[in-house]
Amino acid sequence: MANIPIPLIVAVGLGILLIGYVSYGSFAVWLFGVDPNRKTPAQKLYDGKDFVPARNWLVLFGHHFASIAGAGPIVGPTLALMYWGWLPALLWILLGSVFLGGVHDLGSLVVSLRNDAKSISENSRKYISERARIVFSIFVWFALVLIVAVFAHYAANSYVKDPHIVWPSLGLIPVALIFGFMTYRLGLNMVLSTLTAVLLMLLLIPLGEVIPIKASYAIWMVVLFVYAYIASLMPVQYLLQPRDYLSAYLLIGGMVLMLIGALISGRTMHLPPLLKESPAPFPFVPFLFVTIACGAISGFHSLIASGTTAKQLPSERYAKRIGYGGMLMEGALALLVVVAVGSLTSGLDLKNPIGTFGRGVSNITPFLGDYGGYFAILVLNAFILTTLDTATRIARYVTEELFKVRNMYLSSAIVVGVAILIILGGQAGKLWTVFGAANQLLAALALLVITGFLMSLSRNPLLTLLPGLFMLVITLSALAYQIKVFLTSSSPNYVAVIFAVALFLLGLYVGFEALWRWLVKGSHKKSKI
Repeated sequence: MANIPIPLIVAVGLGILLIGYVSYGSFAVWLFGVDPNRKTPAQKLYDGKDFVPARNWLVLFGHHFASIAGAGPIVGPTLALMYWGWLPALLWILLGSVFLGGVHDLGSLVVSLRNDAKSISENSRKYISERARIVFSIFVWFALVLIVAVFAHYAANSYVKDPHIVWPSLGLIPVALIFGFMTYRLGLNMVLSTLTAVLLMLLLIPLGEVIPIKASYAIWMVVLFVYAYIASLMPVQYLLQPRDYLSAYLLIGGMVLMLIGALISGRTMHLPPLLKESPAPFPFVPFLFVTIACGAISGFHSLIASGTTAKQLPSERYAKRIGYGGMLMEGALALLVVVAVGSLTSGLDLKNPIGTFGRGVSNITPFLGDYGGYFAILVLNAFILTTLDTATRIARYVTEELFKVRNMYLSSAIVVGVAILIILGGQAGKLWTVFGAANQLLAALALLVITGFLMSLSRNPLLTLLPGLFMLVITLSALAYQIKVFLTSSSPNYVAVIFAVALFLLGLYVGFEALWRWLVKGSHKKSKI
């Protein structure tokens, strides 16, 4: 099975995703009670800053997809292939996207739409309990701040190592502002505005080659944190929407090139479907389901769906396209990563999965010459920056909800300030070691909230309850294993131990609280669709 033609794998994989979208996605839309005639929070609560209906659903799809598709669907599948082989990675990506991830993302969006675009953690008050909301919200807030800190760190490092990507990456910011001005202020045609912006984006690539920008790590960290702070406060229609919409063209363009290469390059899968001796430092179960997150199911998606997307959705008729469809598009990206890396005969490096991914893209896109790997890394860095500013904005929302901070300038300053303290204290790397399990724990808890929503409508909750319980057991098992490893290590990582124990207890408590109230007390609230 090692030399299976890549076009066959791609065709079967994309076929499964398409069938899942048409069938299971439509069933989920019916079950959640999606109603195109209902007014969305963006229409009811319009404020010109956070609640703004996207002018075109494609703009919002671009924001949503760019925000959820960061480094996760690239790094996770790459590592899983090298740990266990391509077959288990591929199966989890395809089945996870259709039956878990798509339902999780769409459900998070619909629950938020029904509750004035409140975050998934805030909605746990209504569908589980007030105590669960407090615990859940604290976890979400800390996870978001950690994402801001770590992604700023990775972006700064990448700019130091390769100054040529600075213009194509940071140059998207002024291009997005120009696009936002053209569409929202001047009211110009979307096609004309998009073509102009894409042309400017393409010009940034040779500009980066000719004029690389060199600066120290400290300077880039200052630049990135200042940017994240300002971006979290600007009206979404002028920076967030257009920036992510244009970034999506980069990623989708990269996916198209990978797809063309996969179909015409004549490559086959050289990595074995199953590794007899795994180099993974942890067991296959539960860590396959933690290593591959964003390509199958990711808790971070629930924060995007309920944090920014729900505040910009112009009509519920687009909920399936953006929520369920966005997740399956990310599954397609992970599928292409699998075949790109699986085509390699050498150059696999567990310590550098991003570099391995770049070599895989170069291998299946020989028509790009030396630029295949460069373009792949460029796309990845653009999305690290996108995740950074989106996470900062959502953390501001959660700060306002959890701590009742009514001043948005202060709430954003709190988020950025704590992220800076994490970096200065040298704790980002230690805490990040358990973030994979934390992210999947967030997915489990979000599914439990969505289950409470379905029960309040007297709808069958098994669509989300079973995946929620599965992810809860998986993540608690992974955390328990990590705690044991941290404590028995020759140099125990006590910071990570404390974080992992806290997450374990949090997940256990919220899961128990939900099941107790639903099954024993039967106290879920009834509501109208």
